[in-house]
Amino acid sequence: MSTPVAEPRLAPPGAGIPTVERLIGGAIFAIQRWRGTPRRFTALFERERQAIARLYRERDEDTLNRRVLIPRLRGLEDSSRYWSVAMALDHLRIVNEQITRVIDELTQGRVPAGEASTAAVKPSENPGADVIPAYESSCDGLIAMATGKSELRTKARYAHPWFGPLDAAGWHAMAAVHMGIHRAQIARILEAATKA
Repeated sequence: MSTPVAEPRLAPPGAGIPTVERLIGGAIFAIQRWRGTPRRFTALFERERQAIARLYRERDEDTLNRRVLIPRLRGLEDSSRYWSVAMALDHLRIVNEQITRVIDELTQGRVPAGEASTAAVKPSENPGADVIPAYESSCDGLIAMATGKSELRTKARYAHPWFGPLDAAGWHAMAAVHMGIHRAQIARILEAATKA
């Protein structure tokens, strides 16, 4: 008979990342946005997407759904350290869908209603068997939206909870960088899950 594993005590969703990390990360992200182009951010998004697919491809359902505690990575909230691969993919789906809507609104000169919140984009604890196709569909939708717009440098801006007001180009860049953070998280989860 197996002994139940106690849930780790983590900071609540939306608690953010350390101030120094947020400030340095914000400065690096601002430089990336200034130097980048929509074409480069689309290519980065697609590279990260393919790297994520290589990580989850041919993994069994038990491995994809096994929650493990990993060390906190840069750009990752403490509350996100005890996830499964499926939860990370569900989170990426949620964020990709929201960024797609934000880009659509900003490119039409409208500021989305409400505030962006990291607490509001946490995944389901049991995302279900359709998590991979739903995640892939969210990637397709985001790329179609970003590449289908003639201009992403919009006057309208919508605030990211850590990095402040971003135009549509900034949100597009954020999507690519965000994929990289969670690609590293998924790699760590799988490493820990295979040792468990």
